[in-house]
Amino acid sequence: MASEEEAGVSRKRRRKTIQDAGPYTLRPLVDDVQLSHEGDGSGVEITCVDLLDGNLYVGTSAAEILHFVQIPADAADPSSVPTFILASRLQPIFNAPSTSSPISHGVQQILLLPTVNKACILCNGTLSFYTLPELSPAYNSTKVSNCAWIGGVDLNLEDGSEGGGVVIMIATRKAGQDRIRLVKVADEVRGVRNMDYAGSLMAVRRDTFACVADAQSYALLDVDRQQKIPLFPISSLNESAVAITSGQVVDISSAGGPSPSRIPTSARSENLDASSDGRGHGRNTSLGALVGGLGRRQESPRPRSGDRSTGQNSEPTIKKGSPGPPTSPKKNTQRETSPIKRNATPDKPLPAPPAEEIASLNSDLPKATPFINVLKPHIASPTFTEFLLTTGTILSDAGVGMFVNLEGDVVRGTLEFSKYPEAVIVDGRGVGTDVTPKNVDEDEEGYVLAVMQRNTTEGSTRGLEIQRWDIDGGDSGEGKHWLNITLPSISNELTEASEQAIGIGTAVGNSEIPFHELSDKLRLARLRFSGDKTMVTDQESMESLGSRTERSSENASEESPLPKAQTSGESGISQETGETPLPEDWETTRNQEESQFAQRFASTRSRVVLWSGTQIWWVVRSPLAIRLDARLDTAERGVSTEDQKIPLDRRKIIQVVNSIRGQEARTEAEFLSLGYIRQKAGLLLLMDLMGGTASSKQVLLEENGATEEALIEGSLDPRVVLSVIPSLCEEVVEGRKGIWVYGGLRDLAERFASDRTIFSDSTTSLGMFPNDFLNILKRYLLVWRRKKGFGSIADENEVFQTVDAALLHLLLQTDSKSPPGPAAPSSIRAELNAVVDHGVACFDRAVLLLEQFKRLYVLSRLYQSRKMARDVLNTWKRILEGEPDLGGEFIDGENEVRKYLIRIRDVGLFEEFGTWLARRNPKIGIRIFADEQSRVKLEPPQVVSMLKRHAPATVKEYLEHLVFGKNNPQYANDLIAFYLGSVLTTLETSEEARSTLAQSYESYRALRPPKPTYRQFITDNAVDEEWWQSRLRLLQLLGGSQGAASDYDVSAILERIEPYEQELVPEMIILDGKQARHQQALRLLTHGLGDFDTAINYCLMGGSSIFHPTSGPVRKEAIPSREEQAILFGYLLAEFLHIEDISDRIERTSELLERFGGWLDVAQVLNLIPDSWSVGLVSGFLISTLRRLVREKSETMVARALSGAENLMTSADLIGKAEDIGPTVEAAK
Repeated sequence: MASEEEAGVSRKRRRKTIQDAGPYTLRPLVDDVQLSHEGDGSGVEITCVDLLDGNLYVGTSAAEILHFVQIPADAADPSSVPTFILASRLQPIFNAPSTSSPISHGVQQILLLPTVNKACILCNGTLSFYTLPELSPAYNSTKVSNCAWIGGVDLNLEDGSEGGGVVIMIATRKAGQDRIRLVKVADEVRGVRNMDYAGSLMAVRRDTFACVADAQSYALLDVDRQQKIPLFPISSLNESAVAITSGQVVDISSAGGPSPSRIPTSARSENLDASSDGRGHGRNTSLGALVGGLGRRQESPRPRSGDRSTGQNSEPTIKKGSPGPPTSPKKNTQRETSPIKRNATPDKPLPAPPAEEIASLNSDLPKATPFINVLKPHIASPTFTEFLLTTGTILSDAGVGMFVNLEGDVVRGTLEFSKYPEAVIVDGRGVGTDVTPKNVDEDEEGYVLAVMQRNTTEGSTRGLEIQRWDIDGGDSGEGKHWLNITLPSISNELTEASEQAIGIGTAVGNSEIPFHELSDKLRLARLRFSGDKTMVTDQESMESLGSRTERSSENASEESPLPKAQTSGESGISQETGETPLPEDWETTRNQEESQFAQRFASTRSRVVLWSGTQIWWVVRSPLAIRLDARLDTAERGVSTEDQKIPLDRRKIIQVVNSIRGQEARTEAEFLSLGYIRQKAGLLLLMDLMGGTASSKQVLLEENGATEEALIEGSLDPRVVLSVIPSLCEEVVEGRKGIWVYGGLRDLAERFASDRTIFSDSTTSLGMFPNDFLNILKRYLLVWRRKKGFGSIADENEVFQTVDAALLHLLLQTDSKSPPGPAAPSSIRAELNAVVDHGVACFDRAVLLLEQFKRLYVLSRLYQSRKMARDVLNTWKRILEGEPDLGGEFIDGENEVRKYLIRIRDVGLFEEFGTWLARRNPKIGIRIFADEQSRVKLEPPQVVSMLKRHAPATVKEYLEHLVFGKNNPQYANDLIAFYLGSVLTTLETSEEARSTLAQSYESYRALRPPKPTYRQFITDNAVDEEWWQSRLRLLQLLGGSQGAASDYDVSAILERIEPYEQELVPEMIILDGKQARHQQALRLLTHGLGDFDTAINYCLMGGSSIFHPTSGPVRKEAIPSREEQAILFGYLLAEFLHIEDISDRIERTSELLERFGGWLDVAQVLNLIPDSWSVGLVSGFLISTLRRLVREKSETMVARALSGAENLMTSADLIGKAEDIGPTVEAAK
């Protein structure tokens, strides 16, 4: 029963909010005004109301002015409001009206002039003046009789004053002499000007132009030049008025009037005479066609395409970049303008039409029966250059509002009223209007408020029809709004409530009206969930959080069953965080501060007052938050289903979000209001999306986009969002002070948490949601991550711990479905790595999550973001040693370890994991210690010593890397000894190895030329055994001809390999060459190996190496002189001549003589060649030798001839110079 009552109260509250969803609402100003002395106000009504500086003046039909004084609200009671108490009753001075007088009875108008501190009161046709605020008579009780209305204060002036006073317009009516008089109210009342104008009812003035209405039509007056431009009739059925107003310009100057003079200060009624300048000329206007188009309307006007309409909108969808409500003037937001639109120039005289045209027009005027108009004229001025006028047909038909500028041209489009209004006012300066000191405090949005009666299924109701005048209703998305007026109870003597008089007006002053419900919505309140919802699934997971900040307190408040967040104990320092405990009353203090802060913005100012019967209301603009919040409340359908406890109408929510898209806050109150609405809309869309996702598993793409954008734009504390999502709610960090959100959001979140029956008990992981929903959360959390460091984020530590933990959890869950392997660009895995690489605020929780999901490689990246080198290497070691890493990203892990080790500076880690890697993979491990880019520098002896202790098997690889990889020959002796020992050990123990070497020699000698060198032969036919590779390296080191690699101990090596000189022939050749035993070396090359090409190279290179470099330059000092080469070639010739095979002997010798005969002496060669050889065998050598001898002889002869010629030239030069110098005579001694 209690729940039903609460639901009923909630529905009533919601209905009331929905009623206030329009742009305006009514707030009581004075309740139950006592309209008479006796207290019986039967037959007495309020006729006019005005307010200034806390003084309220109420005019009644009983010819009384009620003066109320404002009593400020009680500062100690935040819920109190200012009140008004009756201070005095005043009966203004007036002449008793005759029963036949058309002038209304009672107080007709109250005109306050604050700049001159005066009040003008029109009562029963008599105008009198009073001093503000106490309403004491002024100007010796001066009065003006037969006055129909007062007004016409220049609305363009900031303070209303003109030359030290205020000029007002007064309409007087005497038999046959109706005039409009301009009167200046200052230290005295002085007439300024008179204008003849019959039957005027009201006027509104801008500068020197006034728009005036009589019972039939409207006209535009130039009060300086005293000209009238008839505009159009009030009723378009008035054909005579249509004809009269079709273009005539009338001179309305009062002929023969006196000069401006001071009004006599007597109690008698005096005339306010004013002089007339007598000027006047006619003007044709274009209004005839316009008014003609309005005539004879028998049906209510219907909206046209492009005009204001209340047509249905299309299905709303949130789109990026969709425009919000206009905040700056735009051409497309205004209605269609007249084809002829000119800027109003107040000083420009009206043009005079031709006299013939005037006469023709006057002669053509129809002689029709006088038309009785039942429509009341209404004039308002929304801008500095425009007037709003109403026209129509009959009271029950629709009315039309038309805008006229100061030149009489119709501008903008038309406004449509559901019925012809009883009263019209405008409020707000309007979008696109220039801001001036006079309107700077006004709201930008311009509205028209029209009092009218409409019929509904429940009967006739009275209220305000509200619409925008500055922009088209279709462009703003607002259309028309209806504000119902609940009229006070009346006695049986009065007419029905629907016929009570309702008045509306704009007061001179304004007042601040509080909105306590706005304070409740915008103040921050602590979020508390009811039920058994917690942020962690069990106690074990809580304990596993370790040192996670703000998470492991056992003394969580029982009244806050949100996450089991860390809080301090009742006293003492928190053992978990070391923070000082909060005071016991800290939450009460915080609530008071938040309430006081919100109350600063929970009020608005208004100047519009409405009255009826005995009540007076403020017509107040509904605060933005309340207006939009009411629209959000209408999105709740109010009917529960089995799967969803809070069913929502997404279309309405999206409409609200779209309506404020791009809207910039102009005040702090608007900033808070927009933030609140965006957050609430985002949370509503998320909850609706979660309900649909959980029940149907299918979500429309546009719904995803709408929810995502609403969440991002709202900037709602992500802990609130995450607290309603299974699994991710475990990541919420509440903190010691809890989670504080807008009061309106707190109710919604707590209500949703209590109705989370859409999730079954078995669905406790993110796997219940499709990827589209998870992607929304991911992008939302990524947006929040980018806000790190913003000073505007409250509870920054707790928020970003929650965001990082939830994002990491979400990415791990999503990536668990991806195949193993490196991260592809733009993949979930790449995003996961990026999040970890940039660091997370929830480090301890991140470690637990990564361990839980078995993502060791990502864990190592997390350690790298914190520069925790030992943990990085230990994690990689775990992966390489076989622990599961479900991501499978650690490909070529040993190289990754090597690259990481050369970047660290910790010597201990470098040695520990360097030797571990060397043991695991020697070829990669030893590169760490020899890398020049390594930040830890160890000398090779230190490395060798360390490797011998921790990884003996890697010493050889390290030395090889130094000598061959890094070209560092200073360790060649150590490596030679290592290789030699390996080879000799094998030869000693293996007959097969010795046989293999002998067979390689025989195989090579058996090859017929051309054949590769022996070096190339054994390389190409290498045996896949360690000792064979060691021998190749040994030959390379022994035959090295550069640097310190040649400076090894030859005798020691020769002594070790002498027992195996038959098996190690190439080694013996190299060592003989090192000892300058060239003849022995060439003998082994020729007869031992049969490598003739290498023998020739030996002669050319001086025996420095038989494995000379295959590429790159050879040092010049390493090449022997030509004489030394000649000696070596002589040795080689002798060996070739002793080759056992005769054919090889002849072939090799002939080739040697033909190619390198230039190095050999002819006589020596001829002596060595056997006599049995024919000349043809050495013909090539002989021919080349003879050619060389002939060439040398010819070169000698040429050189001799050239020397002779040079000698002759020198002698000739000498003789010539002697002749030039001439003889020298020397005296005899």
